[in-house]
Amino acid sequence: MTQYLHTMIRVSSLEDTIEFFKVLGLHEFRRRPDEKGRYTNVFLAAPGQEDAAVELTYNWDPEPYTGGRNFGHLAYAVENIYDTCKAFMAHGVTINRPPRDGRMAFVRTPDGISIEILQAGDALPPAEPWTSMSNTGAW
Repeated sequence: MTQYLHTMIRVSSLEDTIEFFKVLGLHEFRRRPDEKGRYTNVFLAAPGQEDAAVELTYNWDPEPYTGGRNFGHLAYAVENIYDTCKAFMAHGVTINRPPRDGRMAFVRTPDGISIEILQAGDALPPAEPWTSMSNTGAW
């Protein structure tokens, strides 16, 4: 039987990326530095959902990561998409695809990985400023 374990993304800053995912309520539940391989793995998940983790891989020797869109995206359901987008904006994150429909938005991690944010349950009623916001960049 196949079992989903986690999704891995390479990051240029553990601190910046962990802070980004904290806005979604994810917490670090495991960290594994590898001296020989010169990298650190950090696992994040929503509380009680450690079986649906994101693995951050930080390579100690700097290298550029481009084309985050090529990865596709990670998706998270949230209790209130408008509050979540406001929280991202308060952290300086651009809302690339605003939740004009009260159901779906896209943002990007500090390394350009596309994150889809979905309203849990039914869509919220359309509301400003979201209904008037245009897309920004790519998602």
